[in-house]
This record gives sequence, structure tokens and C-alpha cells, in this order.
Amino acid sequence: MHATRALLLAATCLVPALMPADVQAQPRRAAGAPGQVSGSTITGIDIQGNQRIEADTIRSYMLIQPGDAYNGDGVDRSLRTLFATGLFRDVQITRQGERLVVRVQENPIVNQVAFEGNSALSDDTLRPVITLRERAVFTPATAQADRQRLLELYARRGRFAARVEPKIIERDQNRVDVVFEITEGDSALISRVNFIGNEAFSDSRLKEIVASRESAWYRVFSTSDTYDPERLNFDRELLRRYYQREGYADVQITDATAELAPDRSGFFVTYTIKEGPRYRVGKVDINSSLRNVTGADLTPALTIRQGDWYDGDAVENMNQTLIDRANLAGAPFVEVEPRITRHPEDRRVDVAFNVAEGPRAYIERIDITGNTRTQDRVIRREMRMVEGDAFNAAQLNRSRQRIRDLGYFSDVQIAPQPGGTPDRVVLNANVTERATGEISLGGGYSTDAGALADLGLRERNLLGTGIDGRINTTIAQRRSQVDLSVTDPSFLDRNLSVGADLFYVVRDLTDYSGYEERRAGFSLRAGYEFNERLRQSWAYTLSRRNVFNVDRDASIYIREQQGVTLLSQIGQTLTYDTRDSRLDPRSGYVVRLGIDLAGLGGDVNYVRGRLDGTYYVPFERLLGDPDYVLAISAGAGHMESYGGSDKRERILDRFFLGGENLRGFAVAGAGPRDTLSDDSLGGRTIWTQSTEMRFPLPVPSEIGLIGRAFVDVGSLSNIDPGATIVDDSAPRVGAGIGISWRSPFGLINIDLAQAVVKKDYDETQVFRFGFGTRF
Repeated sequence: MHATRALLLAATCLVPALMPADVQAQPRRAAGAPGQVSGSTITGIDIQGNQRIEADTIRSYMLIQPGDAYNGDGVDRSLRTLFATGLFRDVQITRQGERLVVRVQENPIVNQVAFEGNSALSDDTLRPVITLRERAVFTPATAQADRQRLLELYARRGRFAARVEPKIIERDQNRVDVVFEITEGDSALISRVNFIGNEAFSDSRLKEIVASRESAWYRVFSTSDTYDPERLNFDRELLRRYYQREGYADVQITDATAELAPDRSGFFVTYTIKEGPRYRVGKVDINSSLRNVTGADLTPALTIRQGDWYDGDAVENMNQTLIDRANLAGAPFVEVEPRITRHPEDRRVDVAFNVAEGPRAYIERIDITGNTRTQDRVIRREMRMVEGDAFNAAQLNRSRQRIRDLGYFSDVQIAPQPGGTPDRVVLNANVTERATGEISLGGGYSTDAGALADLGLRERNLLGTGIDGRINTTIAQRRSQVDLSVTDPSFLDRNLSVGADLFYVVRDLTDYSGYEERRAGFSLRAGYEFNERLRQSWAYTLSRRNVFNVDRDASIYIREQQGVTLLSQIGQTLTYDTRDSRLDPRSGYVVRLGIDLAGLGGDVNYVRGRLDGTYYVPFERLLGDPDYVLAISAGAGHMESYGGSDKRERILDRFFLGGENLRGFAVAGAGPRDTLSDDSLGGRTIWTQSTEMRFPLPVPSEIGLIGRAFVDVGSLSNIDPGATIVDDSAPRVGAGIGISWRSPFGLINIDLAQAVVKKDYDETQVFRFGFGTRF
């Protein structure tokens, strides 16, 4: 008890200095009866007015207790201590004879907390900011503190004109409702972004680098033009990294300030830059102290060359590249330290990579947390390391990326921690799960299919097993389709992907070849990876095809194929992929080799092969923008029938040229044709080549517009001769320009192309438009 009283006494000495002035003025000095003097003994303490708080609890807060000598200063300190608890709105201490009487008025209890007038920020966003809660003790000081917190939150969201007023509604039983009346006001957007000290790059170029944007009408779906103090520090880092990529190794972003306009309607953001000289790369050395790996062994991995402009990001990336190369050469424990030596007199930077043996560490255990739904094995099979392996930072990063690529988690963190011994580490993989079910309803228009509607249901992580299940329906003017698909990406927890498809497709090809097509069947699929880049997949397809509604004036070669056929086909695809991204590639290449064999039963026998690939050449270092990309694509295919004339391939199995694979020509617009009916007949031999330059348009990058200029070349031939059939293998050429827009409503592609080299019977198409979305 004495220790508690001493602690409370110390707190009492500090509380008055921390309390607001209005609270400090509330305590009233204890009143005593005439003739009573200090020094007499207090025999008891009576508590009055308390409803919720026990009398003994109130007595425990007091610094004067029964048996103590009466002391006016001690009573005053007790009074202040009771106020400091925040439990009482008023306290009086009086003396009646040898007893003290403490009269209290308790602070009310919060019945509920509500918000009114908020629309930009939801209740769920505001509630975690405040400290007042239901059944908590209410004090005016707490309400004012919460008011300030709400104002600060609105200020971070760019609403500096917001007003917040707490209103108190009294209820029975000493309870209150607290209502925060909010006037949000307009957002204070960024009116202008300025740069000081930049000479190498224009303001317009640097505005594309920073994340803060000037307000504009087209940013209704973005918050980049809303002032955020935390974003300024991020912008400074973006500017610094950009300058270092361009050779300015000494760049300093000395200041980033924001000035609020007098009418509080917007901000003027200013970045101050000290560029320094621009450096070229001088000598590049690799110094290795590894026993089995020399500097010469690692030199082929160097991508930094003497004479290049210095690139800070390239130097950082080179560290990991050298570690990976040393690991592959048999050195599992490697550290790389780059050493930069500047020569300002001739603006040269020498770069030396010191490669040494790192500390030995092995994986003791892998712990996985945060996966309340996804099974552990789904995550573990993406890890490139298992218990007992040598710890490898490259494999850790690769494991993290593979788990993220699953799409099941919004966040993935893998942190190594010390194990049971100095040479052991424990990997803690913490994941944050996200919704993996999708219900999609979409619509759009494409030149090929016409107006379309799309309805789909998909679960990418069925019952937490990683199995992908999907059902999708597409209804369009010239194409309708229903697909049911299920895929296990790691069948029996092995490097084996297994899946199955059921499909029903109806296509109207009357405009191209004078018939309609219906397909129904199933496919069985299996695939496996040889390594991170090389993959092979196999598929067996059994399909019932029907050529029907053939035009009366269609080609006789098409009318002869009217009716039902059964296709039994097995195929394989071998893919080698080095692209930096599958969705938006900017560097690397992908090559695919596909072979199909039909004739395992069914009505048609053929062998069909296809080889195609695309190589991406980035021009960022040359032109200073990552959106400059050259894509060079090429492909070739050939098919041969066997087993007699009654087993020959049908028109459904042949290649067609035009549209997507040869812009400037209509779908199936080039290649063999019946001149009498003007029907496209397809061909057995095809080759295509496309060169496309992608470039940014002179509009803000967040709009999502990319320009394209392209030249397509292709040829389709090899069909049975006929009196009215033309079959010319001469190349066709189309050239044009296009725009791709990643709009909030989906991807929109617009192409304007001209058939430069064509035949008189070819069908051309100047304008192509495609649009689609899901929500």
C-alpha cells in the first residue's frame, strides 16, 4: 500500500503539468469545519455519488488514508489524483469531524460513436483512428483529441478544409452518444509540380518520373493528384534512382516542399535537385576470392560495359547476377560487394565487384503463417529451398516471387531468422490471403466476333488446394462458346500440371467461307517444367465437329465437307520463355514449338507443326522511357495429311491468314480462295513475320495510352488445285499504326492498317477495333 501511494504521489506531481488548463482549474480545495487544524488523525473516508466505481477503488487513488494525520496539502494532491484518473467530471473533498467525505460525479459511459456527413471516407476508415469506444469512459479531452485525429486523417487525404465537431447526446444511466459531425470539404489537389536545378531533363520528363501528379479532369479514377506528404519522400527516391540510372552518380534531391494556396484549394509542390556531373563507366573488374570460381568465370555474366553511361540500378542488379552465377558454378555461399571509384576530373566511374565467400548457413526449418485457407503444401511446393539446403538469397527471392505469382495472396514476406545453431537459419514465410473467387460479367466488341457478352465463374484456389476451376460463357454475334475447365498445377505435389476441359463452340463463318461451325468435346492436359524457363505440355482432344448452314453459292470444296466429323488428336507444346513479364513484356524472348497428330481414331489424319516466337528489345536506356519497346515476331506452320483421301484434313483444321496475324487484311482475307464463290479455303503452309514498335504518346502516362507502328508480312498456300482456285504463295504485306489503351473498362485496341502488297482477290481491312472488360 505504501509503495502504491508513493507511486501515485509521483504521478500527482507530474499530472498537473500535463493536464489542460481548463482541467487544472477544476479541482477545488478541500473544505474543513471551523477550528479543525492539521495534525489530527483521519479515522475514515466516506465516498458519495459513485454509481459504477467501487468506493474502495476511489479510496485507493487517494494519497491520504485512514490513520494518517490530516494534511491540507495531501488532501489537495488526492483531489488532483482523482481528477487525473479521467473517471470523474467533478470531485469534492470535505471534512466532517475526524472523517473525510469525498463526493464524486462520474464521467459518463459512451453508449455509441457515430459519424455524420462523411462520404469520401467510410465509417470503417474513420473508426480505427479514434480512441473513443462503446462502454469506454467519456471525457471532453478525449473527444477533442479524436477530433484532431480525424482532421489529420482528412489532411493526409488532401482535404485540408475539413471540419469536425463532436456532439454529445445524453442518455439515461449516465450514458452519452458521441456523434462526430463532419464537413469534408473539397480535396486540396496538386495544382502544379515544379523542379529547381534540373538541367539534364525537362520538367515534363521529370513529371513522368514522380508519383505526384498535377490535377486534371482525366484523373477521376486516380488519387495521384491528391497531396500526400508521405508521397513526397517516395518521389525523392524515384528522382534519385532515375538520375542514377542515367549516369548522375552524385545527384542529390535536396528538398521536396509543398505550399498550400491561400484559398486552401491546392498545393504547389517543388523539388530541388543538385544534379552533379554525368559519369561514364570506366574499368569494370571482378575480384574473386572464391576457391573454385575465378573472376574470369564470372566475367561472361557482366552486362555493364566500359563506355556505358553509369547506371546505379544495373550495378545493384549485377550483384545478384554474380551471386547466381557463382551458385551455379558450385559456390553456395557467396557475398558480392560493389566498389565505386569516382574520377570527377574526367567524369568516369570505375566499378569493381569483390566476390567472396559468405557465411555458411543451412535451412533448419521453414515456418508458414497467415494461410488460414490455403494448405501449407501449396505454398511449400513453390519454395526453391527445402530443409537442409544451403541458404541462398537468390533462391529465397525466387521463392517469394513464385508464391506471389500464384495470385492467392495480397502480400508475401519471407524473413530468415537465426536457427538453433550459428550455421542454421529458420525461414518464416508470412502470407496475407486474398479472395480467389471470381464472378465476371463483361461485354465488348471486336471486329472478328462483333458485339459480345461474357459471364464466368472461377475459383483459382479451390478449397485451398491450388486447383483452378472455371466455367465461362461467351455470346457474340459471330461466336458463342461455353467452357468448363479444371486444372491442378501440381498434381500429387509433383512437377506436373494436370487439367481437363469441356467445350461447346459455335462460330458463324458465313462472311469468310460461307458456312457455320459447331464443335463439342473435351481435352485432357498435362504439363511439366524442365527448369524456370523451359516447359512442355501435352493435350489430348476429342471433338465432334459439324459444318452446317452452308450457303447455296458456297464453294463446291466447302459444300463437299458439309456434315459431321470426329477429331481425335494428341499434341504437345514446348515453350522457352525468358520474358521479364508475361503480361507486359519489355525484354527477353519466348519461343514455342507445337506439334499435333490427328488420327488416333476419328475421321481425319494429319500431322501439323507450328514454330513461333517473339523477341523484345527495350529502348529505355537509349530513349529514356521504358515504353519504347521493339517487338519482333515470326512464325511458321505446316500440315500434312495421311491415310488416304477420305482421311484428309478438313477446312476446320487448316491455317488462315488475315486479321490478327496479318493486319491490313480481313480475317481469312489472304491466301487460297475460290474465285467463283469468293470463299476463303485456308492453307496447309503458313509463315508470318511482324515488326512492331511500341512508344509512349505525348499524354500523361497514367492515362494508359501506348502507340504502335507495325509492318506485318505473311504467306499462306498449299491447297489442292482446282479450276476456280487461286493459290499464290507470294508474300502479303500490311503496315499501319495503332493505339492500345488500358482503360478502366478494359483493354481497347485500335489499328489503322493498309495492305501494301496484296493480290486482287484478297480482302482487305483498314480499321480494326477490339474492346472487352470484366467486372
